Amino acid sequence: MGRRIASVYLRLEQERILGLPGTPRMRYCPCMAGTLFLVATPIGNLGDITYRAVRILTSVNAIACEDTRHTRKLLDHYSISTPLISLHEHNEADRSRQLVTRLCCGESIALVSDAGTPLVSDPGYRLVSLAVSASIPVVPVPGPSALLAALSASGLPTDEFHFLGFLAAKASQRRKQLESIREEAGTVIFYEAPHRMLDSLADVESILGPARPVVLAREVTKVHEEFLRGPVSSVLRQLSARPTVKGEFTLVIGRAPEAEMEQASPGVLRAQVEALIQSGSARMDAIKQVAHEHRLGKREVYRILES
Repeated sequence: MGRRIASVYLRLEQERILGLPGTPRMRYCPCMAGTLFLVATPIGNLGDITYRAVRILTSVNAIACEDTRHTRKLLDHYSISTPLISLHEHNEADRSRQLVTRLCCGESIALVSDAGTPLVSDPGYRLVSLAVSASIPVVPVPGPSALLAALSASGLPTDEFHFLGFLAAKASQRRKQLESIREEAGTVIFYEAPHRMLDSLADVESILGPARPVVLAREVTKVHEEFLRGPVSSVLRQLSARPTVKGEFTLVIGRAPEAEMEQASPGVLRAQVEALIQSGSARMDAIKQVAHEHRLGKREVYRILES
């Protein structure tokens, strides 16, 4: 009796979730729900796929992907004939409901991105969220990840790191992003497009300082894979000397060098803030200016002043 009640409750809950306001209620099929697999795929080298990933991609009822033409190349390489269905940022809302309906009717579906681990700076959040809400099993199938590959080979600390997706396309927003990580204790990772790479490195140099350690991972796992390591000023100089900037980039930024962080004593910082206040600046504006001049975070300067 308990199982029957639980089954009825699950059916009603799934019908409630799928019947979104303002849309026709979809009919739930009273059978065991399928499984949504999140399958990581190669980021360049097709040999990086796992045996488990190939087995699952072969056995599911359908594969949801960003670009069917791109994913078809991978499937053809491994002689996988599973049907493909597109799921990208422009159709994710409607397509997610369609896929969850199929999952509720007992089908199993794999979600892949064009490269790497699904949902990491790629579509899929709506589908996974809806599947979880409908009590459909969601199973990760780990594998390649551009950010982890770049981090592991960077030579920068890996005990604490923060991945912040793509740097903003607009310069003003990008600079705000970089300002926000000035005092980060851990390594910070961004993705960046090749046509913006030089501008982004110039902003890193301007805001975080020319000595800030960075690693630029380009074309990871591909034929022309390379890592440019060193102070951002040096890496920017190397990249600027090239006739063109091509490839897929992951930018790994280390914390500020200790010498740079300790260059100003608390007494000097207090005196500079006080001088700005005496000249008419608001206290927080003075703290912000002093922090910028010494390439410190506002909170760090405030903490020093209050200690």
